[in-house]
Order: sequence, then C-alpha cells, then structure tokens
Amino acid sequence: MQAILFCGLQASGKTTFFKDQFFDTHIRISLDQLNTRNKEDQLIQLCLSLQQPFVIDNTNPTKADRSKYISKAKVHKFKVIGYYFQSRLADSLSRNSQRIGKANIPDAGIKATYSKLELPDFEEGFDELYYVEIENNKFVIKAWANEI
Repeated sequence: MQAILFCGLQASGKTTFFKDQFFDTHIRISLDQLNTRNKEDQLIQLCLSLQQPFVIDNTNPTKADRSKYISKAKVHKFKVIGYYFQSRLADSLSRNSQRIGKANIPDAGIKATYSKLELPDFEEGFDELYYVEIENNKFVIKAWANEI
C-alpha cells in the first residue's frame, strides 16, 4: 500500500497533479476539504486500517509536518512516496492570482509557507522521492537528486 505525501507551495500544482495521477486509485486527504486536523486524522486512520492507498494533499513544508504522516504510514507497513513540487514564489503567486473565491490564498499565506519550506530527504523515511515541475502546462516528474 502507498502513502503519498505532497510537498510544495500553495498553487504549485498539487491538487491538479492528484487529479491527473491518483484520482482513480488513491483517497485524497486534504485540509482544504476536511477543515480540521481531527477529521484528517480520522480519515488517515481509516485508510491505514483498510490498507487503502492515500495522498496527503497539503503543503507539508517542514520535516516536522511530514514526520507525523510518515511515522503512521510506516507503522502500518505502507510504502511512503514523496512528491516535491517546484515551488518558485513568483510562479505560485501568479497562478494563485488566477484563482477565484475560497481557492485564492492571501499572498501573505503563500509567502509564509515559502519562508519555512524545507526540501524533503530520504532520511525522513521516504521509500521514493520525486521532483515535479510544470513545463508547457504539463507535469514533468523526475527522480529525486537531493538538489533543485
């Protein structure tokens, strides 16, 4: 079973990537939908107990943010896969400006996430790591090379 963690700024393509790559095979777990950590925890526990593959579609900017998901998944023998989304501040701010309503994040929120963004590392417990960038409006997935 797979536990997939997305990592990257708001408006870096994470949810669109989920729809393209995992919609038919994995449960999407996102605070944007669930609104509370309690609901998120309950859904994660359900996926773990049912051996249901899932994707954590949050920004997960720090190692500490990611560690709680990784440790739970490892206890339940899930393979942990990370996807780091190219997170250029100007690109995310530009894409975000095209969003409307609740989907539009205040610029200050994106900048705050950017200020604490830490690159993922295999030492965190990932079994696989990938780098995702957008080129010509298409996702390009590359093996992780410990550098950007």
